[in-house]
Amino acid sequence: MDELEKLKAELKRLNAEYAKIREVAPEKRGEFGRELNAKKNAILEAMRLAEESALDVEVEPIDITAPCGVNEELPTTYSAFQGSAHPLMTELDRVISIYQLMGFDVVESRQLDDEFHMFDSLNFAKEHPARDGYDTFRTEEGLIPPAHTSTMQHRVLKAYRDKLQNGEEIAVVVPGRVYRNEDVDATHEHTFYQCEGVYVSRDCTMGQMLGILREFFEKYYKQKLNIRTQPGYFPFTEPSLEFLIEKPKTLGGKKGDFLEMLGCGMIHPNVLKMAGIDPNEYHGFAWGGGIDRLVMLKYGLNDIRYLESGNLNFLKEF
Repeated sequence: MDELEKLKAELKRLNAEYAKIREVAPEKRGEFGRELNAKKNAILEAMRLAEESALDVEVEPIDITAPCGVNEELPTTYSAFQGSAHPLMTELDRVISIYQLMGFDVVESRQLDDEFHMFDSLNFAKEHPARDGYDTFRTEEGLIPPAHTSTMQHRVLKAYRDKLQNGEEIAVVVPGRVYRNEDVDATHEHTFYQCEGVYVSRDCTMGQMLGILREFFEKYYKQKLNIRTQPGYFPFTEPSLEFLIEKPKTLGGKKGDFLEMLGCGMIHPNVLKMAGIDPNEYHGFAWGGGIDRLVMLKYGLNDIRYLESGNLNFLKEF
């Protein structure tokens, strides 16, 4: 029996002594009671010290979530939860794989960039109101979390321009995370993913661009699709277009229903010049669209905030 148990047993015996107080002569009952109380207080103090001493004993930590002890074999009935890829990453991988099969290289975007690559290299004039449309966050050092993957266009053009001299074309897609100063709601999020495409050759045309984009969406949705374009405006392309596809049957689309999927256009001559490429000799086109929108459409999500929420109940569905 350990010390604490002994003290508890002694306290129990002492409590039984209180019943004998009636047998003591009246003139001696006060002294008898004081002696009992003193003994009881001494035992209670000893118990308190014993309990504190027990708490100070060093106990080997254990992981209560572990299915077995250290270096022990897993129980035969144990089944570990393996987790899954985030739906955004699953669809981003699929987007990239389709472009790779079409012959495109992949260059990852950046998490922080500068004013030059965000605006100046993309033909945004100083103080031009078009810059307001890409209002974003800034660090104290003046760096910018990119508001679009087009910040990589200048780097891609410079890094791959030697291919043009060898008679090859520049064909690159740029996936990445982008940031906007948005009022967040069911259809707007301050953080999301885009995929940029850049293509330059000696004789490329807008028809080639529309063919590449149509091929991509047909591969992605696994069906033939009608396409449509409408005028748009981007400082780094001229002419600029908004690219629409007929709503796929897998999304409940009917003939004549169109969805705007991305912005695109022929690369502005000033952007080519800035990267050291002669626009009189070479032409290019570029496009950029959101991955989050593809995921929302594919899975029928009605709130974009689910994708960045970290809600495990939502993610377990995938």
